[in-house]
Amino acid sequence: MSSSSSTTSSCDGKLTTILSIDGGGIRGVIPAKILEFLESELQKLDGEDARIADYFDVIAGTSTGGLVTAMLTAPDANNRPIYAAKDIAPFYVQHGPKIFPERCGLLGSVAALVGPKYDGKYLQGLTREILGQTRLHQTLTNVVIPSFDINYMQPTIFSSYQVKNLGYKDALLSDICIATSAAPTYFPPHSFTNADDSGRSWDFNLIDGGLAANNPTLVAMSEVVSRSDDLFPTDPLNCTNVLVISLGTGSAKKEDYTAKMASKWGVLGWLLQRNSTPIIDIYNQASAHMVDYFLSTVFHAQTCQQNYLRIQAENLTGDSSSVDIATKENLLNLVGIGEGLLNAPSSSVNLQTGISEHALCGGTNKDALIRFAKMLSDEHKFRQSKSQHKN
Repeated sequence: MSSSSSTTSSCDGKLTTILSIDGGGIRGVIPAKILEFLESELQKLDGEDARIADYFDVIAGTSTGGLVTAMLTAPDANNRPIYAAKDIAPFYVQHGPKIFPERCGLLGSVAALVGPKYDGKYLQGLTREILGQTRLHQTLTNVVIPSFDINYMQPTIFSSYQVKNLGYKDALLSDICIATSAAPTYFPPHSFTNADDSGRSWDFNLIDGGLAANNPTLVAMSEVVSRSDDLFPTDPLNCTNVLVISLGTGSAKKEDYTAKMASKWGVLGWLLQRNSTPIIDIYNQASAHMVDYFLSTVFHAQTCQQNYLRIQAENLTGDSSSVDIATKENLLNLVGIGEGLLNAPSSSVNLQTGISEHALCGGTNKDALIRFAKMLSDEHKFRQSKSQHKN
């Protein structure tokens, strides 16, 4: 764990616990409602002071998921998370309309063709206000937040595991969140310079982490695997020792884009359709689904699929499928989608067809989260007991 962690060390435990949150703009409301329920279940087991950061060895987030990750793990003056999970959806409802202000019809479309749709100033100011001077090494548990450097044309991963050896990556959490949220066509790239204690500096020129890993679960697991000898007592390649909760932000209805429609698109068509950017939507959903498919295959092959939970709202339509429509009506609709997803049947990838289907074990997402909350609580208590015996 990082030095400021409020949790017991993973080296004292039996399991490695991972939470991952996809990118998806304003649709971050959906996983926020899932996290609210999970935290409430942990509080039933361990008391009202329980927080998500207390139970996960690593929390990963891309774009809007990166912001949620920072809100869950940045410390306040009492070294507790600055936000409880129940406060995140209201945060989106309050600030979403100012992050994504409405652009009128043709004027908005033309503006999006000649520059970013939004200047990003409100998001930048808000992020700096809530995260202050907190740096990556200060988070209450390990975090992993991807972005993409357009100067070097390669992913840049901000990882708690890397700051010891790559001190220049110990950036302000606000800079990291602004960078991972800088989706092309929506927000401008984010540039900043950061130096380590020896004075070595690095210039970052970053855009949306979704271009590298819109579903950052595999990135988080890679960070765990590469540093397992120092940090984790378990074999991270043995999935019986790993608990993973991966939260999506929803995907558009399959019929929203068809080959017949796309056959008529040129450059502008792929960039602008109604209130969406098809090329970005498709890239993001494709990469997210491939991560889910790969992890489903690995966990299934080791007969521990019960340790992997992917929750995703499928078949979003209209405004709810957009990443930036932040009207009051749509925000309340997204809250309802998140709440409804709790009662939806849990799903998993059919490894033959690659399509997400209702899980064979049955039950709802709420049932699955209750089960995971119990496992997380048991692991947390085991670590506390072992740590007390050491002392």
